[in-house]
Amino acid sequence: MSRGSKPLATFPVRIGAQRLRVAVGGEPRAERTLLLFNGIGASVETMAPFMAQFTRTRVVTFDAPGVGESPAPLLPYRPRDVAQLGADLLAQLDARDAHVFGVSWGGAIAQEFAINHRRRCQTLTLAATCAGIVMVPGRLNVLLKMLSPRRYTDPAYLMQIGGDLYGGELRLESELLQLHAESMRSPSRHGYLYQLLATAGWTSWPRLNRIEAPALVLMGEDDPIVPPINGRILASGLRRATLETVDCGHLFVLTRAAQTARRVEAFMDQHAGVA
Repeated sequence: MSRGSKPLATFPVRIGAQRLRVAVGGEPRAERTLLLFNGIGASVETMAPFMAQFTRTRVVTFDAPGVGESPAPLLPYRPRDVAQLGADLLAQLDARDAHVFGVSWGGAIAQEFAINHRRRCQTLTLAATCAGIVMVPGRLNVLLKMLSPRRYTDPAYLMQIGGDLYGGELRLESELLQLHAESMRSPSRHGYLYQLLATAGWTSWPRLNRIEAPALVLMGEDDPIVPPINGRILASGLRRATLETVDCGHLFVLTRAAQTARRVEAFMDQHAGVA
């Protein structure tokens, strides 16, 4: 995570009744595309440092409904609905298929994409995520803090709880946490509630074996939100899984942005034309 990441190119896209703010980073002219699904409450700005590390891949992401500049819909939605938005967005960008990456809450969306759009998913990378209700939960005092979007609206509160919430380097590196706080945009309470409701009672566990794409499962060794054992649960249900741990916490995608991006690009290279 560093200052000076090149700004993301953002633009609005309308898919049916839903307006999305889309961001493109990495190498915009690259032949391959990585579709990135972000964590709960997080706007595209939080992923800018990570997206900037990709040198041979176009990275596409968007504000989930109710986050950033994507308005909340009238009715609640489920993970498969956001996955469908991702598939429709790829069609608008003339991308027949894509590599798919999901972090934390976005991991549920990525799994739904890989299940419901199998022919369009070349590889799947799941970072700091789980199979939904079939999981080993994190610490209760940490999970309770996740019920509120306050960390997005109150930077002082984030600085107070961020180390215990996210673990890893952020326990000690207040400057890294400050950079994360500066990049965030507050979700609407309405939108954050819809994100919580989207994954309430959700699980991918009985359907993981439908995923045909090679999968890379990355877990933080010191993750208070999603303990690393959940990576083993995911990998055991996937047909073609590679499980690895990162010596960091829940936000290793940002604290170890360059390392993570290199690993994902290497995984895509390894499975080029195989899926």
